[in-house]
Amino acid sequence: GRHQRALAWRRQRRRLLGGVTVVALHTAIAIVLVVFLIIKIKVDPVISLIIGSLYLGLAAGVGFEGTVSAITGGFGEIMAKVGLLIGFGVLIGSLLHAMGTFRKLVGTLIGVFGAKRMPYAMTTAMSTIFPSIYVDVQVVLASPVARSAAPFIGDRGLPHLAGGIGAGIFAGYVFMIPGLAAISICALLDIQLGNWLIYGVILGPLTAIVTTVLFGLMLRMGWWNADKDEEYDEAVAELEAHTLAAEAEDQAQAHRTPPLGIALLPILIPLVMIAFGAFAEVLELNTPLIDFLGNATIALFVGLLLAFILARRNVGTEGTNHALSEGFHTTGEILLITGIGGSLGQVIDETGLDDDLAGLFTADAGAPVIISILLAWLIAAVLHIAIGSVSVAAIAAGGIIGPVLGSIDVNPIAIGLAIASGALFALHVNSNFFWMFKSLLGLSTTGALKSLTTVTSIASLVSLPLVITLGLII
Repeated sequence: GRHQRALAWRRQRRRLLGGVTVVALHTAIAIVLVVFLIIKIKVDPVISLIIGSLYLGLAAGVGFEGTVSAITGGFGEIMAKVGLLIGFGVLIGSLLHAMGTFRKLVGTLIGVFGAKRMPYAMTTAMSTIFPSIYVDVQVVLASPVARSAAPFIGDRGLPHLAGGIGAGIFAGYVFMIPGLAAISICALLDIQLGNWLIYGVILGPLTAIVTTVLFGLMLRMGWWNADKDEEYDEAVAELEAHTLAAEAEDQAQAHRTPPLGIALLPILIPLVMIAFGAFAEVLELNTPLIDFLGNATIALFVGLLLAFILARRNVGTEGTNHALSEGFHTTGEILLITGIGGSLGQVIDETGLDDDLAGLFTADAGAPVIISILLAWLIAAVLHIAIGSVSVAAIAAGGIIGPVLGSIDVNPIAIGLAIASGALFALHVNSNFFWMFKSLLGLSTTGALKSLTTVTSIASLVSLPLVITLGLII
């Protein structure tokens, strides 16, 4: 009765307009509108995504009440899945930062691997251990290390370290749990974090390391010109002075700083718990207790408790409260953007665009899995090039593709990894991170393009065939 009438109304509404459905046309306009508002008018992504969702819902015939219900319902659904995960992950990172865990790890890496292997050690650590620390904080912490270690590596030391840092940060951000882009993609595509982790823990560091190796080969072939690509300025000098002061403070309180193995437990224990739950499910060893312990929310909360206890013991109540306040501040915008990505996806679902996209994704061209993965990668890559934010591109792509997943014969994890891979592509001048990276590492604009933009493009292209291979297997 009612369901059949709704389907008939949807089919009637979606008449062809020059070979493109009305709904598809309005969806394209909504996406272009969001990109235009963010890039040209400099409107915040949160406001831009809401405007795009409102336009799409009203223009595509969802109706006033239906559009509002889709926006609020989509937001609430995503928050129920991912809100606590993002909050816990950011707070863990903030507390670890307050304890100087990153600087301690870098010191250990230098001692173990030596300066010449630092690009590979740094990119591995940042793509596996530190995705819980927000990307802006990671580059602030890593850039002084790169500048101080560069002379010991040689003439290509600074660009090689810069490339390794950029590749590691963003490979971890999109592939590893609890990287915020990875968590958001999982929520939008309804993927269990434990299942994602099985592949992300391999794909993230592998992508980062291969990218760093390839970038090193490019440097050997003359890709870098220090006179044009490096630009030491007062901001860098001020940062290094601040870092030296921080290191002196760390040394002064080293007697009460936890050993590195203990300091990393808030990250390592949740990863082990999530992986344990995932493998138990694969081996059909599930029990209520195992499911509880392997639940990502519980695992990250255990990590947060450990980080809180360690911080209280090592930086005191005031330092812990300050770190938590910084974490709460960072969490707010991330949650809003992620939630509104869910709103956009719900509005798209209400328009019925999934029927059109499903036909596109399941085109019978001989290799539907490959075509579907390439399309998901392309959507995320184009959005990233246009918008300039890895997370917003991943969230928007997930919102667009999420409603289609039930209609295509491809494992959702493969599509999610394809979105993650595409969202990496070509981070450039319309990104705030790009300018922070340039300034903190003492690079010219050309140098930032030849390092950060290059390595994110390489990482995206390196990971794509790996994702396609996984998609054909899983």
